[in-house]
Amino acid sequence: MSEQQKGRLLTFSILRCNPQIEGDTPHMQDFQLHETEGMTLFIALNKIKEELDSSLQFDFVCRAGICGSCAMVVNGKPVLACRTLTAKFSNTTFTLLPLPGFELIGDLSVNTGKTMRAMSERLQSWIHDDEKANADFNVIEERMEPEIADQIYELERCIECGCCLSACGTWRMRPDFLGAMGFMRLARFYMDPRDKRSDADYYEVIGDDDGVFGCMSLMGCEDHCPKDLPHQTQIAFLRRKMVKA
Repeated sequence: MSEQQKGRLLTFSILRCNPQIEGDTPHMQDFQLHETEGMTLFIALNKIKEELDSSLQFDFVCRAGICGSCAMVVNGKPVLACRTLTAKFSNTTFTLLPLPGFELIGDLSVNTGKTMRAMSERLQSWIHDDEKANADFNVIEERMEPEIADQIYELERCIECGCCLSACGTWRMRPDFLGAMGFMRLARFYMDPRDKRSDADYYEVIGDDDGVFGCMSLMGCEDHCPKDLPHQTQIAFLRRKMVKA
């Protein structure tokens, strides 16, 4: 390929740090690639790993924007690397950092799973039903109004990538603050008619400053959600319910 046919020369400044290596300190390392048609940050990172430095650590699974594992901070904003085209940026320099607030595994890889598990246990995010589970698979499922099902599906679109948490000033300052992702999950069960928990039960989980009353409405969660989910709407919904409780 001639020089005229090559795309822009891009510079990727990536934070490098491996906590498993004693004494390894965080530092930035620059890599350069020529831009190709349809290049995403995910494609660029794979090229860097395959052609320039095989030790580079980052996470990916689906390449379709539905697993959330490739979330990282790009030029100061949390995004999904697999859905971020380099062509959308007028500048040719990209600063890539791991999501803040999560345990660092190495370079751009963070342990979101540890945070998600702790959140699930704290919220008890499963349907609470007084009836015992029926092992008869021939029993007809409980009916649900289509409107309710649609509302629940909208909240189920959350891929739990962690972008909303990293963009939340309250979550960054207060480690016990639940954050928008947790509120979205809890709102899903609150709307589900099969969940028999009362308002008082939910109040015990989120009715304090570490819950919905700690949100400062900075809108970082909604502004940076890659799925454009209505985080503030659901936080306001839960807050109204908790005031009544």
